[in-house]
Amino acid sequence: MKILFSPSEAKTKGGKNIKLDKNSFIFPNLFEKRMFAVQKYQNFIDTSTDLQLAKLFGTKKQTIVDYYKGNLLEKKIMKVIERYAGVAYDYLKYFSLNTKEKNYIDKNVIIFSNLFGPILAGDNGIPEYKLKQNEKIGDFIIEKFYHKYFTDALDDYLKNDDILDLRAGFYEKFYKINKPYTTMKFIKNGKVVSHWVKAYRGIVLRQIAKNNIQNFSDLINMEIKNLSIIEIKKYKFKQEISYNVNMV
Repeated sequence: MKILFSPSEAKTKGGKNIKLDKNSFIFPNLFEKRMFAVQKYQNFIDTSTDLQLAKLFGTKKQTIVDYYKGNLLEKKIMKVIERYAGVAYDYLKYFSLNTKEKNYIDKNVIIFSNLFGPILAGDNGIPEYKLKQNEKIGDFIIEKFYHKYFTDALDDYLKNDDILDLRAGFYEKFYKINKPYTTMKFIKNGKVVSHWVKAYRGIVLRQIAKNNIQNFSDLINMEIKNLSIIEIKKYKFKQEISYNVNMV
């Protein structure tokens, strides 16, 4: 099973002084396309005002604007899954998994970076960047770029696997799944969870790794503490599992 996952605004600082190359990511034949997008980002940083950069980064703090200036490709690199540090990743608790469970995450989770595009959790690494979701880089619309150039590669990569899509809706613009797949919805007190949905995605992903889930049949039979399946609906390619959240 392959799991599609969102990135996070929050990033872990630090890393190693290594350079990115075509072997740094999945789809090495598309490395130059990734670097084209990164160069668009870099050119914008190099030529824009602080006000424009604040909008790009999604911040009003000058200290943050200053922090993310400079040459992105000269910054330290960190393994993809270790770089992201938002709510979903807090609940995934990757560092507390054992070696087998980490290996499952590394090989089966595709994270849709809003700068580097679709990358494996275990890919060699990315620098610490900042780019507000849904923000244009000048006139460059990055989600359209990745959709155009990476769809065929993703279709081929995913063709033999069951797919669980745990992405936020925005990241569907990077890649639209062209075969049957599964999504999840979380219901608490009769209402769809929105604020804490990232946490539940992280919890689910952790249990998937711990149980070495390989297909949809394994998934629906997997027990998750405080979550119980209410119903499963099908809409064309999409199969949606609704969970009741039993947490107080």
